[in-house]
Amino acid sequence: MSGFEDQSDVYHIGRDHQLSPPVPWYRKRWILWTSLLLLLILAVIVFMVIHKNNANAAAAKRALAAVKPSVTATAATATKGDIGIYLDAIGTVTPVYTASILAQASGVLTAVHYSEGQFVQKGEALIDIDPRAYQAQLLQAEGTLERDTNVLAQAQMDVDRYRTAWAGNGISKQLLDDQEKIVLQDQGTVKNDQGTVNYDQVQLSYCHITAPIAGRTGLRLVDPGNVAQANGNTVLVVITQMHPTTVIFTIAEDSLGQVQARMRKQHTLPVDAWDRAQTAKIASGKLFTINNQIDTTTGTIKLRALFDNKNGALFPNQFVNTRLLVNTLDGVTLVPAAAIQHNGQAAFLYVLLNGTASVRNITTGVSDGGMTAVEGINPGEVVATSSFDKLQSGSKVVLSKQAAPANPAEGNAP
Repeated sequence: MSGFEDQSDVYHIGRDHQLSPPVPWYRKRWILWTSLLLLLILAVIVFMVIHKNNANAAAAKRALAAVKPSVTATAATATKGDIGIYLDAIGTVTPVYTASILAQASGVLTAVHYSEGQFVQKGEALIDIDPRAYQAQLLQAEGTLERDTNVLAQAQMDVDRYRTAWAGNGISKQLLDDQEKIVLQDQGTVKNDQGTVNYDQVQLSYCHITAPIAGRTGLRLVDPGNVAQANGNTVLVVITQMHPTTVIFTIAEDSLGQVQARMRKQHTLPVDAWDRAQTAKIASGKLFTINNQIDTTTGTIKLRALFDNKNGALFPNQFVNTRLLVNTLDGVTLVPAAAIQHNGQAAFLYVLLNGTASVRNITTGVSDGGMTAVEGINPGEVVATSSFDKLQSGSKVVLSKQAAPANPAEGNAP
């Protein structure tokens, strides 16, 4: 009975709780393919959206790249003109005359007539030395001269008497000859006395020192009351000629040929003196002479240029920068040196045409006064002189009314 009851229970449970029939196989495959199709459609939609966004971004980037911002820059126009070829060198202002005056007479300084830095003329009084000892010596020499002059006169009178007596056979010829020789001896004595007087006069003149040249005196080196020693080493005053003055400078021996050729043709060559920074011209002069030897240790030769120096701008022993004009190029194309850019060894310009910049390679020549001779550009063309860090080929340029910077930075290669 127990086994029967168990089976009844199972049957009862099965009726009360009937299970769902299994899903057919063809319905499961349809659901799988539908899901895959939906996923594929979704992937296609996502890919198209992403591709479209990328295409829009690329188009926007190309549009931004096509529209270049305008660059504000200064500009200059290439011109046709002349430019000089110069030889630059360092020179020293060397006066034509410099006098260091020493005492030629011994004695106490009684007066100093000049003041420090005074411009004196030739012959102007400078210093006085006590002259009394030299005056006394001169007076003594003059007395001796006077005595011997009278002795000579007496001897000449005696020789006249002897000639008369000898003519009348009153004396022998020997007495006349002796008297004539005495006259000659007295003449020699007078001449010697005259030399002594002249010497003492010169010594006395040394007591009154005057300027041997026109120029500017230096600092006062002696005062009244000092004792001067003849032929000593103590300098009493230094006088330096200020105008005209000269500048001595050196050039390489390789440049000597063109300088000589130019001098034979032009006779004189202009020389300018500039300050240490080469920003201001001090004076203008001309080449005066060339030294007669080349310095074998340096391979250079010295030249001397002459300057009027009326305003005293050139000072003795001053170091200056000299510029010697040796040639002039006529009718060349000139552009500001500030407009020239370099890429390694190559030089180029930014040429502006209709507000657009383009790169032009050029060949540079000599430079002077901020201008450079170039080849590869025509006079009248406009070139940029600033904003090189922003410029490139094809840039739109707006011209600025401000002046170009003095030392613009060089741009990069285009």
